[in-house]
Amino acid sequence: MADLLRRPNGRHGLVHDITPADAGWSYVGFALHRLEAGETASAETGDEEAILVLLEGKGEVSAGDQNFGELGARMSVFELVPPHAVYVPNGSRWQVTATTTLTLAVCRAPGKGGHAARVIGPQGIPTIVKGKGANTRKVHAIAMEERDVADSLLVTEVYTPAGNWSSYPPHRHDEDDFPRMTYLEETYYHRLDPPRGFGFQRVFTDDGSLDETMTVHDGDVVLVPKGHHPCGAPHGYNMYYLNVMAGPRRQWRFENHPDHDWIAQRDAD
Repeated sequence: MADLLRRPNGRHGLVHDITPADAGWSYVGFALHRLEAGETASAETGDEEAILVLLEGKGEVSAGDQNFGELGARMSVFELVPPHAVYVPNGSRWQVTATTTLTLAVCRAPGKGGHAARVIGPQGIPTIVKGKGANTRKVHAIAMEERDVADSLLVTEVYTPAGNWSSYPPHRHDEDDFPRMTYLEETYYHRLDPPRGFGFQRVFTDDGSLDETMTVHDGDVVLVPKGHHPCGAPHGYNMYYLNVMAGPRRQWRFENHPDHDWIAQRDAD
């Protein structure tokens, strides 16, 4: 079985730290800190840029030579409001000191020095409703290509109501063939409401060389190195996930699975 499902390393401190070397790819890094009030997380970005997403709780944030003060508002990702987020360029240092219990995501990819440190949310983060019927979900486009806020990173969060599907119809973005498709590695950080729930994610290629269906629990991360990657939320459990994508081009172009593209065509009418 491919090592695509990553369980959190405990419930406190640095519970995820996925690097390109660890994932076996070239672009995406993802870390998650769970802090109590008064605790601090910090790092040098090196040759990577970072987007700090205050998923839950509040903290004092600084990046480079700027102090952004206390940021954060929502105390649960399931409040369905956009998050506070900060962009940090390569060659910088960031620091976050929790002022409440805090869940902090650190999204990373190669930096090119094209953007300065700044707050990039919640102002400016659009809310988009996608899909129809049991494929309806709500999206916060934190740093997708329509927002010129990063050199490489594409970051978004998605809410899938109980009983619905998401990242569906199955689609892939694993070829560098713009404008038809872009090569993008991707991580999914999953949350469930209530947290004792579970969901499903399948990662599979057209030729069957990769085909893994995983049960995801609250706090798990799924790696998507290639292939299609739909998610399902069982009845009774709402699903949230934070996506981090990056590749040689900061644009998201994908193709639906040919067997299932008819669903997208029908729902586009």
